[in-house]
Amino acid sequence: MSTDQPSRQGKSALPPLVAGAYRKRLGLISVIACFGGLLFGYDTGVINGALRPMSADLGLTPFTEGVATSALVFAAALGALLAGQLSDLWGRRKAIILLSVLFFAGTVFVVTTPNLELLVTGRILIGLAVGGASTVVPVYLGELAPYEIRGSIAGRNELAIVSGQLAAYVLNAIIGTTLGHVEGVWRIMFAICAIPAICLFVGMLRMPESPRWLVEKGRTDDALTVLKTVRTDDRAVAEVADVQNVKKEEEHQHQIGLRAVFANKWLRRILLIAIGLGIAQQLTGINSIMYFGQTVLIESGFDQSAALIANIAPGIIAVIGGIIALKLMDRLDRRKTFIIGLSLTTACHLLIGLSSIILPAGNPVRPYVILFLVVAFVGSMQTFLNVAVWVYLSEVFPLHMRGLGIGISVLMLWITNGFLSLYFLPLVDAVGITGTFFLFAGVGVIALIFVITQVPETRGRTLEELEEDVTTGAIYTISDHAGHSAK
Repeated sequence: MSTDQPSRQGKSALPPLVAGAYRKRLGLISVIACFGGLLFGYDTGVINGALRPMSADLGLTPFTEGVATSALVFAAALGALLAGQLSDLWGRRKAIILLSVLFFAGTVFVVTTPNLELLVTGRILIGLAVGGASTVVPVYLGELAPYEIRGSIAGRNELAIVSGQLAAYVLNAIIGTTLGHVEGVWRIMFAICAIPAICLFVGMLRMPESPRWLVEKGRTDDALTVLKTVRTDDRAVAEVADVQNVKKEEEHQHQIGLRAVFANKWLRRILLIAIGLGIAQQLTGINSIMYFGQTVLIESGFDQSAALIANIAPGIIAVIGGIIALKLMDRLDRRKTFIIGLSLTTACHLLIGLSSIILPAGNPVRPYVILFLVVAFVGSMQTFLNVAVWVYLSEVFPLHMRGLGIGISVLMLWITNGFLSLYFLPLVDAVGITGTFFLFAGVGVIALIFVITQVPETRGRTLEELEEDVTTGAIYTISDHAGHSAK
């Protein structure tokens, strides 16, 4: 597929993207920023193996286990909203530095807690940081990346997230099997979170601010200086001019901030679409598997020790899927990626439900079949949905509402995640694996219809071109035309 839509649409003629030392600089920035994604992944994944020893140590009940788990998730919803607005006001870089401090402080609370109250306090601090990272890091990367490779650059954060989750599963398995006899072993599992938090803090002190945010704040010279470190000089000048032109048009038409969102039906529509996409991603049940995969595997027939080790398999396939997704992001349209992903995940849900009926409890094959299907589900999700959704949310909003727009969208995503994490185990207990995954399959069909009928295409256009198309509603006409042409 060609990605030269800007020239086709006659909007922008940026100098071509060429090889150079600036690509290494861009790579370094993405590595440092993605420590936020690594923390996101580790902090959400570590509970998977730490929950049982933590519950025994602190005397938690099933209800307080749910509270300790979901506290992070609901706090992440608030963190996503607050950090999005903070990054609009204060800057993407400073917001990420603040998040690194929250990650570290929350880890200290959790590791040293003598009771549930301080545990929940620490989980809330970490949750605020996780939600903030899920909002600000993709925007930061998306605003620094050239549009030709924006998908693979912004998508690195999702790869970092699943790498963090895999690290949590592997370290949980190693620590749990070698130090399981040590009192408070779960504290060691959580303490590891402090290392990437320190790396993120120190690294971001030396990273630049988003050039697009700088232009928005009237600091054009600073923006050009930053952009020249990650582009050729002529490309940097042309991009800054594009951002300036769009900013002037918005100011002339009074299209600034929250008021502009409510006054413009196309901005309201794109916000609702982004919210719907985030909710659809969560309603696949992916994070229920990532948080409670060990429990699902025990329910399928593995014993506790085997489930802890087998739980590494979904983590491995998630990282492999993330690597494949980065290769696809700049080659395959976002809509097509979503449709493939939802089709595959829904099929996996149906097969998991059917296999749990065909292979009754006690059948020696049952746990391995369900493990294979869970791995297939996670692989499909990671290859075609997770990376693409986060990239989409980071690029689809106009600059003046980008932090607010992704903040609201991710707020709703995390609220959905929170309710699933709170009620997933009771749901499995009430209707079993069969009913749970059939329910996910039904939701998957609805999500597929939503994507096909509502979600517009964003690949292959600069952020400034997308901004104009979203604000005027042209993005829906372009997507419809592209869809008809593909047929």
